[in-house]
Amino acid sequence: MSKLLIVGTVAFDAIETPFGKTDKILGGAATYIGLSASHFNIESAIVSVIGEDFPQEYLDLLTDRKIDVSGIEVVPGGKTFFWSGRYHNDLNSRDTLDTQLNVLADFNPIVPENFKNAEVVMLGNLHPNIQISVLDQMTSKPKLVVLDTMNFWMDCALSELTEVIKRVDVITINDEEARQLSGEYSLVKAAQLIHEMGPKYVVIKKGEHGAMLFNNDQIFYAPALPLKEVFDPTGAGDTFAGGFSGYLAQTNDISFENMKNAIVYGSNLASFCVEKFGTERMENLQRNEVNKRLQEFKQLTQFNIELSE
Repeated sequence: MSKLLIVGTVAFDAIETPFGKTDKILGGAATYIGLSASHFNIESAIVSVIGEDFPQEYLDLLTDRKIDVSGIEVVPGGKTFFWSGRYHNDLNSRDTLDTQLNVLADFNPIVPENFKNAEVVMLGNLHPNIQISVLDQMTSKPKLVVLDTMNFWMDCALSELTEVIKRVDVITINDEEARQLSGEYSLVKAAQLIHEMGPKYVVIKKGEHGAMLFNNDQIFYAPALPLKEVFDPTGAGDTFAGGFSGYLAQTNDISFENMKNAIVYGSNLASFCVEKFGTERMENLQRNEVNKRLQEFKQLTQFNIELSE
């Protein structure tokens, strides 16, 4: 059974959207990635840090889904990373109301011994130095390293981020971030320039408009499934990353053709995440629901093109 090592935040979020607001709830990139990847037949572990204020029931939620939490450091007396945000009416943009790094400010990641040989490493959104530290601890070169990052690190840690990008096989970013990182408005040109920085594959997420996969001259596009209701987009990108990396770890196939499937599996799982606040929908998601929506994806995207003479 393949191993997936997940690096990222395990955190508290407070979210406000046009449909309501929450108090402090479970959040964090690694949490969403882990819950999403748990739908695949793999071994997975999270490397992160939390404070003493983090409820045991949240850790139990992860272990109940067979996620190894031995790499999650608990800082005695410490407070867990906290983020608060308010989404605009279109749900595509948001304002950060509060960010408290707390224990994350001094985080020194330690990879569990039995995951230092993981075939797939998913570097969730964190400071590039933490991502580099994790890669340096691996005892064997992973078959696949996937990086998810954001414009914040492009603004304040670009040189460190560039070093990480050189060492990964896949980078997943949104269209705005791809344009910022490359300096190109055209996403095709942006992907080519980012590819030249190191990654063999570039995944550009376009939110409700789907995702694009680039590999040299090959391009694949998968739409997002049209949904009747979207309550909260928090964690959708991380859920996508968890589905993407989890599927690739399970199939042990990192070809371009199989990455097309990984894009669809990631998009499929992300479509559930946005239906409730925070991790609520992902906590109770059943396999039959996932399979049913995959069929809807198939019906949405597959057709034969009749070429005229």
